This record gives sequence, C-alpha cells and structure tokens, in this order.
Amino acid sequence: MLAAVRVGGTNLRDQTVVFLGAGSAGCGIAEQMIKNMVKEGMSETDARARFFMVDRNGVLHDQMQDLLAFQQKLAQPLDRIGPWASQPASGVSLLDVVQQAKPTVLIGVSGQPKLFTEEIVRSMAAGTARPIIFPLSNPTSRIEATPADLIDWTDGRALIATGSPFDPVNYGGRSIPITQCNNSYIFPGMGLGILAAGARRVSDRMFMAASEALAACSPANKDANAPLLAPLGEVREMSKEIAFSVATQAQSEGLAETTTADVSRARIDAQFWKPTYRQVVPAGKGA
Repeated sequence: MLAAVRVGGTNLRDQTVVFLGAGSAGCGIAEQMIKNMVKEGMSETDARARFFMVDRNGVLHDQMQDLLAFQQKLAQPLDRIGPWASQPASGVSLLDVVQQAKPTVLIGVSGQPKLFTEEIVRSMAAGTARPIIFPLSNPTSRIEATPADLIDWTDGRALIATGSPFDPVNYGGRSIPITQCNNSYIFPGMGLGILAAGARRVSDRMFMAASEALAACSPANKDANAPLLAPLGEVREMSKEIAFSVATQAQSEGLAETTTADVSRARIDAQFWKPTYRQVVPAGKGA
C-alpha cells in the first residue's frame, strides 16, 4: 500500500479506504493503516472516518448489535452512512459505499469470488486517477476480481496487488506486472531484525518500520509501470534492509540495547545464514 500511494503521488493519509471483508484479517490491516495515517500527522478520529468495512450485512455501523470487539472501533456512525442505502431493507451495500464515499483504495479479504463487479470497479475508477485495488483473497478461485478484468475496467490505470500469483496482463500494447502481496516479504526480515537487536518484544511500530523499508525497495519508486514489490528472488537482500529498520525501531522504543548503525548491521550479517542442503545418495549407490 505504501508503494502504491507513492506511485500515485500521494500519501496514505490522503486515501479513503473500503474493505470487503470485516473479519480479523481486514480489520487488522485497517488498524495498521490507521496507525500509519496517524504517524503521517492525521488525528485518529479523522483517520477512522476514512475507513468503511463491508461485511455480509453491509457496511459496519455503530447500531449493529453483533459486532465483535475488534470490529466496533471501525464501525461508522449510522447517521452518517444510513442515507446511503439504495435499498434500506438490505443495508448499505458495497456499491452504495463506493458511490457515496468515493474511495481511492478497495481491498478484498472476503474469501468470496467475483464480488468486485464491473459496475463497482468502474464507479470507483471514475473518481480517482490511479485506483488502488487489492483483491487479496486466495486461492485464485476465491479472488474478488481478476487482474485482467480490473485493468480492463479501469482503462489500465489500476494499481493492483493480489493474494495469489498472476501472470502479467497485456493491455494497450504493454505488459503490466501483477504484484503478489505476501507476508513472506516481511517475516524473514522481521525475525532477523529481532534476533540481531535482541529485542525483548515486538511492537506495532516495528511492523510499520518493516513495511516502510519494504516500500523503499519497490521497483515502482523508479518506474511507475514496474511492480509494487520486487521479485521474491531478491528477498534475501531486502531482508537485511528490513532487519536494520526493525532493529533501529526496537532501539528507539527502548526494546533493545542502543547501538550504532555499524554495530547493528554487523550483528545482522552475523545472524544471516544461507541454508545449504547435502545431497542425499540412495542406499547402495555411494558411500
């Protein structure tokens, strides 16, 4: 997400975000994004006003009786979104929210396929130059919309990341790479930074630092048509940069011994290892 907003020439705090799927995954992502918006200078109240969580019963609002604890802080006031319902008996639908809130970001974590319809996507794309659309549900059969459709429905303007791997999309004479948004980019560097720093615990800001370090490695920083994330084959070198950011953040929060940058990098190198597998020789075919 940080890489995508940079391609669009904006900041995270400038986004209006709609989630399809308000379970622990969607709400957890939303909360981390809110923390980052606050870090960028926005008040928490204003940041929360920019998030709309849509579940099977429509957008979450504060008059729903069965909200889970982690959903309650993300529920919008009913008097704000109630008038948006095109069919009041059915609640405020995803299409209603897109048409009324005019989001710049649409994230799918519903586990239900094809719910990002052409009407919804075209409505969203009409209001933003570079719509950010992340259909993250997997496997491929559960994705909210395919990258090819999203590219077509947004006239090639969408910035896309998916939960499953997809081949590049050919559109308008160019090949558009599709980024797979996967936690395997973050976790090796997180673990390496924690171990190298000797961090006593892991904070939200350490995860934030890891995300910012990963975004700094985005090929899209140099070429707006490049993927939002580098190939997974480059994760080893990226992990060192992520680890350094995580270790530095842990030190700044008093969660690890304060050292110089050189010492931190030396400790990261010392903890870094490459697995080497011995060849297995079948019985009777060698020593």
